[in-house]
Amino acid sequence: MGSGKRSLTTVTMALACACACACAVLAASGPAYASPTPTPTSTRTTSPDLTLPPTSTPTSVSNKELEAVRTKLDTLYHSAAVATDAYNAAEEKVKEQSAQIVGLAREIVEGQERLDDLKDLAGAAARAQYRSGGLTPEAQLWLSEDPQEFLDGAGRVRQGEHATEGLLAEMTRTQQDLEQYAKDASAQWTKLESNREAKDEAKKKVKQQIAAAEKLESQLEAAEKARLAKLEEEAAYQAQTNWLNSGVTLGGGETSAQGKKAVAYATAQIGKAYEWGAEGPKTYDCSGLTSQAWASAGDGIPRTSQEQWKQLTRVDIKDMRPGDLIIYFDDASHVAMYIGDGAMVHAPRPGRTVTIAGAGSMPILGVVRPDA
Repeated sequence: MGSGKRSLTTVTMALACACACACAVLAASGPAYASPTPTPTSTRTTSPDLTLPPTSTPTSVSNKELEAVRTKLDTLYHSAAVATDAYNAAEEKVKEQSAQIVGLAREIVEGQERLDDLKDLAGAAARAQYRSGGLTPEAQLWLSEDPQEFLDGAGRVRQGEHATEGLLAEMTRTQQDLEQYAKDASAQWTKLESNREAKDEAKKKVKQQIAAAEKLESQLEAAEKARLAKLEEEAAYQAQTNWLNSGVTLGGGETSAQGKKAVAYATAQIGKAYEWGAEGPKTYDCSGLTSQAWASAGDGIPRTSQEQWKQLTRVDIKDMRPGDLIIYFDDASHVAMYIGDGAMVHAPRPGRTVTIAGAGSMPILGVVRPDA
């Protein structure tokens, strides 16, 4: 895979696009080239008009109109990807905070049990002191028939007093701990509720954007949908061609053992459907695929593409090797796994399946390495 030749690129692009012209060009001999990180594109968030021109009928949609539809669909699915990342992030936080609340509840229960035990011990000590009559040590010495016995007893009393003081101090600490646990649990609960609301809001946005895209596509008949798919393939092919011919040679670094395992896992999922918020084993979203692939290799990584971009080690495109993750768009809303020779595997969007495509078929933000 590190040869830098286009032989494997030919196969991968044929799998991804099934486009005759693409296969012919990608089959050409010569080294493959990669560009420096392209200038990020602006995040597309505006909602487009969701209907075709009123005068158009499914059989009269021009290529220009279909191109406008393709652009609108890109915008809608990009917005859905952004919302999906927000949903996944909120879901991770909900899981984390739920676990923390459970841990704090356990601490509170155990602390209360300890406090009850301490109170019992302190009560027993107090009762023992009461039974001694509450006399001063001097009075007890005068009344004692055996001074040595008194002195031995006095030592035990002092020990008992020290023990009682220790019990009271531990009771105070335990009570303070319980109060802190309760405050922490309350704070975590507030955060949990906030992230649940964020998760629900993100879920609503995902569904809205996908529904809008499906409504737009439903206005096309089979022939127009086929032409639209062809336009998508051609746009991806053109972007890949520009990327390969931009002048920077692809890296040929040796793949790590973990990287090979991650690639094997990801490519074994080819053909499985995209589903937002999913992380296998039957369906995936983009970061669900990459995070599970690396988990299978024994290296846990962040769940979302944005956190993968923030937390993992960044590498130059020229040093990219199979197993590395390619982050797309200026908002890091999409991620794929590089598999070598200019190709990547990813879960594209709703309505698509896990597939192999050109690594440069979308605007690249950067590359990260999970096992750096």
